[in-house]
Amino acid sequence: MSLESAGTLHKVPRTDVSQNQGKFRTHFNFPGRNLPEHDDHGYGPLATVVESFMDPDTLISMHQHRNEEIISWVPAGVMRHDDGEGNKFVTDPEHLLVMNAGSGFWHEERTLAEDPPLRMLQIFVRPHSLDLEPDIQHEPIPEPVDGEWRHLFGPEGSDAPLSVRNAVHFYDVHLAAGDRTDLPTEPGWDTYFYVFDGAVTTEDTYFGQTESGLLVDGGETTVTAREDTLLVAFRIHPDAPITRQGTIGR
Repeated sequence: MSLESAGTLHKVPRTDVSQNQGKFRTHFNFPGRNLPEHDDHGYGPLATVVESFMDPDTLISMHQHRNEEIISWVPAGVMRHDDGEGNKFVTDPEHLLVMNAGSGFWHEERTLAEDPPLRMLQIFVRPHSLDLEPDIQHEPIPEPVDGEWRHLFGPEGSDAPLSVRNAVHFYDVHLAAGDRTDLPTEPGWDTYFYVFDGAVTTEDTYFGQTESGLLVDGGETTVTAREDTLLVAFRIHPDAPITRQGTIGR
């Protein structure tokens, strides 16, 4: 369905695209599918937002990514990263991981037996050019403030603590039931949002846990939390130059 708001708000049913590898499970969310008659599962430089589950004592063995930016956002628990460059990182609610895979980056992920079950987002951004120099960023992120958007990554040169090589900004916010907030918007950019926990409404549209919306040509647009909610949002330049040769996020 779509509604006239400050722009046009699009909502479609949650996708049924998932993979079950036992102790590691994924569900794929495709922002481009929110837009009617859109011929791309991604939306501009945002290829896909993957909800990933890892049980304790799970290893995803060493594998390579190319030509995509992979962001690991862990709101609770831990994800342990090793890579071909000798890095060993623990990503948790206080840290964000960005792999700028470029021409090729090898890594593995794991949880230990004593770690809690993990539910996280792995975000795939299409870079502006092929075979860029590989890089990895693992940085502390600001403490969350209830009701305030936290800017976590953005294009190179932005004021976010981590960067990706295309025109996508990423934010999260914790809302108590009844709280209201405006979606991150900017003229010429569109906004995709995803309800990780809880539920929100905007205008007369309800978005429950794991549902998403795409605001096109939007100005100020307010969402209201119907229960305690953890919401993420992406500000996207829909006409940014993109590549589509990523290992997963094509």
